[in-house]
Amino acid sequence: MRMIVPPLKDRRVIDRFLRAFCRRHREADFNRAIAEICRFYRLKRPRVVWFEYIDWGRSVGRTYENGKIHLVHPENWKRGRKYNSERQWVNAVYHEMGHYVFWTDAERKADAFALRMERNASAGTAAASISRTRVRGGRRAAA
Repeated sequence: MRMIVPPLKDRRVIDRFLRAFCRRHREADFNRAIAEICRFYRLKRPRVVWFEYIDWGRSVGRTYENGKIHLVHPENWKRGRKYNSERQWVNAVYHEMGHYVFWTDAERKADAFALRMERNASAGTAAASISRTRVRGGRRAAA
């Protein structure tokens, strides 16, 4: 399956807005990132509702058939979680947007969308160096 994602230049802009929102919690940064994704796919902007936790703290977001997305706010994401990195929260937002963009075969396509949106978009960060792996002697090793 061939999946069309925004060009690298646009993905880096989207990634920068989401990381800025995760750090400063300015609603405008998040709105710009979502608007960029929706502009590329020519979709109506989804309605995003913020929560302290979803599903007893197990999940970061949910996407519903009516186009509504429920997300855990980054302030609450950072509090009380063992794995609470900014990169994981950004990846979760990409995953939920993948659900919004691709309705059929949702889980597999949302995972693929999140992976492709992150590919090379976070150049210059520590996450970029560990994103690519290769097999050496039957085990996975970082490239």
